[in-house]
Amino acid sequence: MKFDIMRDRLLDGLNNVMKAVSSKTTIPILTGIKIDVTEEGITLTGSDADITIQTFIPVEEDGDQLINISETGSIVLQARMFNEIVRKLPTNDVEIEVSNGLQTHIRSGKSEFHLIGSDASEYPLLPEVSTDQQFAMPADLLKSIIRETVFAVSTSESRPVLTGVNWQINNDELVCVATDSHRLARRKTTVEQLPSDIASVVIPGKSLNELNKILGDTTNPVEIVITNQQVLFKADNVLFFSRLLEGNYPETSRLIPEEFKTNITINGKALLQAIDRASLLAREDRNNVVRFETFDGNIVEISSNSPEIGKVEEQIQVETLEGENLKISFSAKYMMEALKAIDGQDVVIQFTGAMRPFILRSVHDDAILQLILPVRTY
Repeated sequence: MKFDIMRDRLLDGLNNVMKAVSSKTTIPILTGIKIDVTEEGITLTGSDADITIQTFIPVEEDGDQLINISETGSIVLQARMFNEIVRKLPTNDVEIEVSNGLQTHIRSGKSEFHLIGSDASEYPLLPEVSTDQQFAMPADLLKSIIRETVFAVSTSESRPVLTGVNWQINNDELVCVATDSHRLARRKTTVEQLPSDIASVVIPGKSLNELNKILGDTTNPVEIVITNQQVLFKADNVLFFSRLLEGNYPETSRLIPEEFKTNITINGKALLQAIDRASLLAREDRNNVVRFETFDGNIVEISSNSPEIGKVEEQIQVETLEGENLKISFSAKYMMEALKAIDGQDVVIQFTGAMRPFILRSVHDDAILQLILPVRTY
């Protein structure tokens, strides 16, 4: 195997596949990156057995030649080392040659590295995914859906299924839900040609976070293929496979209240900033709890009190305040993350009482819904 390639294009490809490589893997060959060279171009593959990322660099693109291929072949190279070497090469021209079986030579300018590779035939094969049940959505929409839900997944392995985001397919509607049992984030969107034979899957939050880093902020379509054990995302020369989480995701729709005693419309940005200020004192107390109290005259007071440090109070004028006055306490972190997901728009907050879950949504649409459980304070 022998080829020349532009260093920056090789680095772009490596940056993507490195996101799947873990040093903690129990399968030694997965600490490497697989390089396949064919007449069409170069395919790089990285995997940790849960996530597999494959990226393709074509021989030419938009009329520019990116790669000169002298000899095709495959090799697996130690991922961290190979990535560091390519990053520090002196020129933008890189030549990679494999001779005597697994001896790999990397040349650039006056610099030459010799690495011992591994046999590519020992690298696990990609999962077989039949593409007859696929649907597509723009990359920027998929990024939004991930950003608006994934922060609410559980970080505790005691209930593994809650460490993922539940994607439910209901006719032409995709409903994405994440919860850690203290809060819930839900995002609905209409997508054409959703598969009919799959009703619900759970995608690991970790996988979605890594996918989010790879996707560009473009309207280019991302093709999504869901099977029983795997999900595949296909975007501009990148294939992203993730295993799905096993187990039944809890039925969350009944957690969302239907009737409310207090409705507030408020500027989301102003509320976020006020809670951020109040949490300065709350953070020191380790519990990060902020109090929220309504008063006549469309006024809401945000306060926090740490016995050793001091207290903070701030009043905000709200646009509308309907129903009973109430006092409620909640985690500042949860509230701020919920408001960031709704992204600075005017927000409707609906309460059913001081110890009942309350919901936040945008004034403009019901696509995003955030639910938070209050904190009991005595």
